[in-house]
Amino acid sequence: MECAVLSDPRNAAKIVRLHFHDCFVQGCDGSVLLDDTITLQGEKSATPNVDSLKGFEIIDSIKNKVESDCPGVVSCADILAIAARDSTVLVGGPDWEMYLGRKDSKTASYELANSNLPVPSEGILPIITKFLYQGLSVTDMVALSGSHTIGVARCQNYRARIYGDYTVTADQSTASESYLNDLRASCPAAGGDDDTVAPMDNVTPNLFDNSYYQILLRGEGLLNSDQEMYSSFLGVQTKQLVLQYAHDPLAFFHQFAQSMVAMGNITNAVDGGEVRRSCRFVNT
Repeated sequence: MECAVLSDPRNAAKIVRLHFHDCFVQGCDGSVLLDDTITLQGEKSATPNVDSLKGFEIIDSIKNKVESDCPGVVSCADILAIAARDSTVLVGGPDWEMYLGRKDSKTASYELANSNLPVPSEGILPIITKFLYQGLSVTDMVALSGSHTIGVARCQNYRARIYGDYTVTADQSTASESYLNDLRASCPAAGGDDDTVAPMDNVTPNLFDNSYYQILLRGEGLLNSDQEMYSSFLGVQTKQLVLQYAHDPLAFFHQFAQSMVAMGNITNAVDGGEVRRSCRFVNT
């Protein structure tokens, strides 16, 4: 992970997001890593994942090294959980201890990937509901959203925001207007350039810190789902948490670590699991 992050700091965000998208579908079981086969439809082509979920080759590389030294022992799910933690540390974020011994799923769920994962266009209540369904709290939701401090978003996912209520929530400063004009210049309202990306934290995009929450205080969140946590009249609790984390980075780091442990403990209650030899395919 150190090599991957040194070559491109964005790799840290890719791995953290992979872990999140894994745990919200069948638990943290490596199901998101499975490729489609004749007998299995994976999760990679689900709407929240297609063309945006990346970092698979990094996990493949780690798995190959682990298998060469310690074959058949360390699951892809554990590798992904550890890599997400190490990615966070490597870009300045907190460290945490986690339990190990996860098993890799023999199945995946395209359907659950489409229904369980939050999407940028959603309002605050549906997103809270999806976290509660996983056994995670509103506090977990706001803290885990802080991982967007090192992520990017595709034009397709923030177009509606920058041509919609962005001007309503953001202050009318010259800097804010200039930032919005830059976003619109690379993400046209009429469509096209869907794969153009912009950092969700445009201040320190490669550093894990609390500036993401400070951006929300200014009303400049790139995604609707992020800004809703502070600006929605329904987000009484979430607004207070955004304020707290914007002003207290240590509180954010502490809660983020706790919430990552909680998320990493979501288990697959149905599939007995295995330790895959390849993260992309079940054992035969």
